[in-house]
Amino acid sequence: PALGLFLFTIARDPLRIIILIAGAFFWLVSLLLSSLIWFIAVKASDPRDEPLQKGLLIFGVMFSVLLQEAFRFLYYKLLRKAIEGLVALSEDGCSPISIQQMSYVAGVGFGLMSGAFSMINLLADALGPGTVGIHGDSQLYFLTSAFMTMVLIFLHTFWGILFFHGCEHRRWWEITAVVVMHLAVSGSTFCNPLYVGSLVPSYLLMAAAAAWAYLLSGGSAQNLRRFLLCKS
Repeated sequence: PALGLFLFTIARDPLRIIILIAGAFFWLVSLLLSSLIWFIAVKASDPRDEPLQKGLLIFGVMFSVLLQEAFRFLYYKLLRKAIEGLVALSEDGCSPISIQQMSYVAGVGFGLMSGAFSMINLLADALGPGTVGIHGDSQLYFLTSAFMTMVLIFLHTFWGILFFHGCEHRRWWEITAVVVMHLAVSGSTFCNPLYVGSLVPSYLLMAAAAAWAYLLSGGSAQNLRRFLLCKS
């Protein structure tokens, strides 16, 4: 599904590709900084203290979420400046891409890079040693991880739309909602290997964020209701 989004809505437009790659780069920098801080914290602590190590892991995840949203805000500010430059250079005084379209493409960029790193981690685990489920654990690790990766890509796309809309109209509660949802989804992964505890809430939040982003993008509640009821 994520590849379909890229091929049908972004791949044909060079400007959108540039915005997507820049968004992926911003997410990558946020991951690098959060990983560096977590690595330093782990090395400076006692590795034999399991409660402390678990606390540092929780701290690392929460800090990474906040840093990602901070870089999303920085990317919004950068794109806002880019729009002003595009308007100044255009002959008709109009930007070739709207802030709504930018928010969507930027969200996809964040999501694709997030999904790519999730996939790399899974492939590294798949190399072994050991077999998934050999000690009685769930054998659905790779399948559920794939579904989790997909929902995170879509969530980043919808969060990008909501976040940029909140910044554009100074609705800070929308930005807060994005941060809270991001923290909730990331925190739910600590329920694993009870995968129901992470997948079900994440997909429910994805459905809510999708409907919200659709309405903010100009969609009507009537069309949304027709879609859900499979009516023409």
